[in-house]
Amino acid sequence: MIRGLATLALMLAPLPVLAQAGLADVRARPATDEVIYFVLPDRFENGDPRNDRGGLTGDRLATGYDPSAKGFYHGGDLAGLTKRLDYIQGMGATAIWFAPIFKNKPVQGPKGDESAGYHGYWVTDFTRVDPHFGTNDEFRAFVDAAHARGMKVYMDIITNHTADVIRYTEGDGTGYRYRSLADYPFSRRGGAGGAAINRGFAGDGDRSPENWAKLTDPSFAYTPVVPKGEEKAKVPAWLNDPIYYHNRGNSDWVGESALYGDFAGLDDLATENPKVVQGFIDIYGRWIDAFGIDGFRIDTAKHVNPEFWQAFVPAMLARAKARGIPNFHIFGEVYNDAVDPGSLARHTRVAGLPAVLDFSFARAVIDAVGGTTGTAVFERLFDGDVLYKGGPAAALQLPTFLGNHDMGRFAMFVKQANPGASADDLLKRVMLGHAMLLTLRGVPTIYYGDEQGFVSDGGDQLAREDMFASMVDVYNDNDLIGTDATTASANFDPAHPLYREIAALSAIRRKTPALLHGTTKLRAISEKPGLLAVSRFDPDSGREVLLAFNTSATPVSANIAIDMKSAAFTSLLGDCPAHAAAPGSLSLTLPAFGTAICQANE
Repeated sequence: MIRGLATLALMLAPLPVLAQAGLADVRARPATDEVIYFVLPDRFENGDPRNDRGGLTGDRLATGYDPSAKGFYHGGDLAGLTKRLDYIQGMGATAIWFAPIFKNKPVQGPKGDESAGYHGYWVTDFTRVDPHFGTNDEFRAFVDAAHARGMKVYMDIITNHTADVIRYTEGDGTGYRYRSLADYPFSRRGGAGGAAINRGFAGDGDRSPENWAKLTDPSFAYTPVVPKGEEKAKVPAWLNDPIYYHNRGNSDWVGESALYGDFAGLDDLATENPKVVQGFIDIYGRWIDAFGIDGFRIDTAKHVNPEFWQAFVPAMLARAKARGIPNFHIFGEVYNDAVDPGSLARHTRVAGLPAVLDFSFARAVIDAVGGTTGTAVFERLFDGDVLYKGGPAAALQLPTFLGNHDMGRFAMFVKQANPGASADDLLKRVMLGHAMLLTLRGVPTIYYGDEQGFVSDGGDQLAREDMFASMVDVYNDNDLIGTDATTASANFDPAHPLYREIAALSAIRRKTPALLHGTTKLRAISEKPGLLAVSRFDPDSGREVLLAFNTSATPVSANIAIDMKSAAFTSLLGDCPAHAAAPGSLSLTLPAFGTAICQANE
């Protein structure tokens, strides 16, 4: 398997079709045709060391910069991303999604446990690039450079919360525990028995501006206060008024608090308020207008009320269309660590999100390739495609992935499930997972560093290693997959077997309509590690492409049902028989952790 992919990778040209594409061609490409590369700019490449401290002075608690600490800025920036576009495009990526680049609160957290906003999710100014990453002009240069190569740019956006600025006068003694609507109604100060406030306010179910004008006192649960010196910390200016926040304390992630509670202390916006809705339509519409970006990934989407998205999404799609971007891709984060398509699909139907990150896909591949389940888990995954608004056709737009900056890296999960596995077997399993990612339905999304064998020691900060030479000990002691390198040196090796595999499979995907737009028919599964076989069909010609994967450590042979018209086959990857064994049946043998892509001849 590895040898075949390496041969294909050697044959690849540097994506001449994409490089020559005009912007109109980029715009015309549907979301289903992309291969997305997801990157944290701070951890990718340092193109301009002059902005490492974001224009701030002092120690790391003032500037946020400490390249030896996993929770602080390390120096990556937009100039570095632009510098490495050759590398990103070389693996076949056609779209770049990056963590938020808006200006963040540099450092926050309790004394002794501070960390920095290197990840981008603690926004104070939604109108400009954080100085640690560069300037708005540098962002424009990055977008233009990507577009010139035929690549799309997806911004990571947040509407659920801002940085942690607002405090409560009740203080730390409360633990900032969540205070519910029932015990602390909008109509009373500090609890149901408190003084009457907000007379005439009919509750947040009435979305009219007239109703919300009657909510004038935000001290119904806690009494919010903005610390001295931070009264104008947020931009646009309306974000500085506590009346636009829920002010109910920290979420406990279930029930009502999942929508109304502060996300780990971050100031939770009252997204039911029409002022907040219009405010974010204006904010993010301007980024579309000014920079011509191609899509949004929406952070913490499930923690925002559905009615917000019902207004926001159509407004963004209309704004993009007016800018000449007809295929603007919007996908929300609905975190769910299970093969549970229904919980994801609900947000496409109730909230109106066009797509969501496919956490169910990630869990299915992690479990199957790791060997903790059989391949039957994919039956539940694909059966759930009918639940998305638009059905299986809509499922083609779901960004699929194997791991990310929150949950951890795919190689880590595989290694944890197979602690005694050899380095070669781990590499083969990780390559198998990427073969599934790049050929099964959905929009494959590569987490930066996975193509260089990054492993991670956990989620969150432990899964956010540096691509440029790292000074973080807990990163540098990791044994990477498929290489003798460590993160102590830069890792941009186009000869890495995972990089070459992704490049080869991306080329196959790009040239095979069935893998971009084709319907899925499950052909074979196993209750134990073993065979997974799926047919995908060219939507125009009906030509079948059979995908076969072996998740077991031993070879597998089987007769696989195929379309009666599929009589002869060409191998796109692996060993495929030239002819069907009989009408409707293909005899196939796969090595341990092997993949075959067999295309029926026209």
